[in-house]
Amino acid sequence: MISGRSGNNRSVEETTSPAPNPDDAAETPADEPEVTYVLDGDAVRLRLTGELTDAARRPVVRVVTELLLHEHSLARIVLDVRDVSFMNSAGMAVLVQVQRMASPRGIEVALLDPPEGVLRPLQLSGLWRRFPVLDSSGDGGVAPTPDEGAS
Repeated sequence: MISGRSGNNRSVEETTSPAPNPDDAAETPADEPEVTYVLDGDAVRLRLTGELTDAARRPVVRVVTELLLHEHSLARIVLDVRDVSFMNSAGMAVLVQVQRMASPRGIEVALLDPPEGVLRPLQLSGLWRRFPVLDSSGDGGVAPTPDEGAS
């Protein structure tokens, strides 16, 4: 029973969600994207593959933190997002976090070949103005990854 302000009582039926099934978690693939990078002089290209969601925060921040700690001459971080299949608001927050981590050292954070699923949310939110967009038809400021052939 829930008592209202007027003193009237009314019955409320309580429903609960079933407990999560541990077998379902085992069948679900990890949402954490793959993050690799190539360092070329004062620039680094981080290649993100998968979904750019909250699950991306830990691997992306871990790599960027390591780079900031060990590469003192870093001037540019290029986020290669062409293989990102989906991005939500948490993914946009990851991009902003990377930019905030880099800005005290004057490091530019740019996006390389953002697909529509990345570019459109950034445009709608107004965040696209914060990130230079690079085209891979140029060198993007960094060398190609070892698994990429000439295209």
